[in-house]
Amino acid sequence: MPSSTSPDEEDSLQTCVLKFADLDLKESNLISPASSLKAELDGNLKKKYSFAKKKAFALLVKTKQVPAPSYEFKGKRWRCCQQLFVDQTSIHRHVATQHAEEVSQQTASVLKQLTAALSASQSLTSTDKKNPPKDYLTPSQEVSAWLPDVSRFSTDELSSDQSNEDGEVLLYYCYCDLEDPHWICAWQTALCQHLHLTGKIRIATEGINGTVGGSKVATRLYVEVMLSCPLFKDYLCEEDFKSSKGGAHCFPELRVGVFEEIVPMGISPSQLSYKNPGIHLSPGEFHKEIEKFLSQANQEQGDTILLDCRNFYESKIGRFQGCLAPDIRKFSYFPSYVDKNLDIFRQKRVLMYCTGGIRCERGSAYLRAKGVCKEVFQLKGGIHKYLEEFPDGFYKGKLFVFDERFALAYNSSVVSGQGFTACCITCQDKGGKQASGPAQDSFKEECECTARRPRIPQEQPA
Repeated sequence: MPSSTSPDEEDSLQTCVLKFADLDLKESNLISPASSLKAELDGNLKKKYSFAKKKAFALLVKTKQVPAPSYEFKGKRWRCCQQLFVDQTSIHRHVATQHAEEVSQQTASVLKQLTAALSASQSLTSTDKKNPPKDYLTPSQEVSAWLPDVSRFSTDELSSDQSNEDGEVLLYYCYCDLEDPHWICAWQTALCQHLHLTGKIRIATEGINGTVGGSKVATRLYVEVMLSCPLFKDYLCEEDFKSSKGGAHCFPELRVGVFEEIVPMGISPSQLSYKNPGIHLSPGEFHKEIEKFLSQANQEQGDTILLDCRNFYESKIGRFQGCLAPDIRKFSYFPSYVDKNLDIFRQKRVLMYCTGGIRCERGSAYLRAKGVCKEVFQLKGGIHKYLEEFPDGFYKGKLFVFDERFALAYNSSVVSGQGFTACCITCQDKGGKQASGPAQDSFKEECECTARRPRIPQEQPA
């Protein structure tokens, strides 16, 4: 365990900043501290503002770096805004001209985190400073100390490509209070690069949400590291990681960032906590509930609703029989859907499900907060875990996934027609182009069928 740096040292602030998070700033909804933050900082931190800004710039550039092809033995590459940069001058110019606002925002965020970290450090006793607890992590610690030893594996074993059958994609989330998401961001970036993993990871003070792809050797090491990390070992277990066939080629790059929510519902965690979700049901328990639900002569008149928390284009290619599938394009529309349809849920037992379970955590909490339901249940592990146990169960069709695979098939049933995994011709064409050629722009969920959808959500037939 690396030792923490004393805040009393003359260069403590510089040390903290130098070792601070490698941040992914590609998305516009990253945490943006108030513009007045700089004015609120004490004199000492104001003097370091220029230095912090330089470090924020350097860290942003570092997150754009991508591995060079195996046949190249030297040189660095960076990828940003769908462009590839092969020299440092060009990537610096790009970041300076195209991401100046993000650098400024992150500078303020870094300084704010440092203020909190230094304040917390000063409250430690001298004994604590010399002998920090075994499981204590601080922003000043080197992320390299939390990377696994891969010396016994070859590069080929850690890498995976489309022709490699021995690869997989992991899907997981963990709700837990995290005091320093930026340090975790730096660590996760370094960890995934160390293991040649690609994917997307969202980090917030409420937890972490990730989907990563790579070789099975790399993904197994990743799981081991996550389960042994002091921050997550009391919350995560091995069954929380859902796996499917794939690899690093399923994602165009690695994106790790700090956000306000680990799943974008559009409601601050301070207003709606993950700590008040519905009752979790195992796949077996959920299966029995659906069996009971479908056995009712008149499901509409019964006291149970089977609710799909996903977007319309997901439920269109696969869903549970007899479900109510909201006509929403983003999860952030879910609260509005609930508000407009409270009478549907009044005095009902609600069985909720989504892809991996994370949307149900916040979705069930929101529904429970409305106080109209008799009971709210959610499928633990989501459709992923259900299909592992019941591939020929009550879920029909394909499972939409947010990567280059687009959909997974666990059985031969088709609900979208002609075996297509997309919801309309526009999306099918996009999928075909993505599958047959190199990765271009990310798959866009909004398509021509958006205009044809009814304004009031309708229950989909089984």
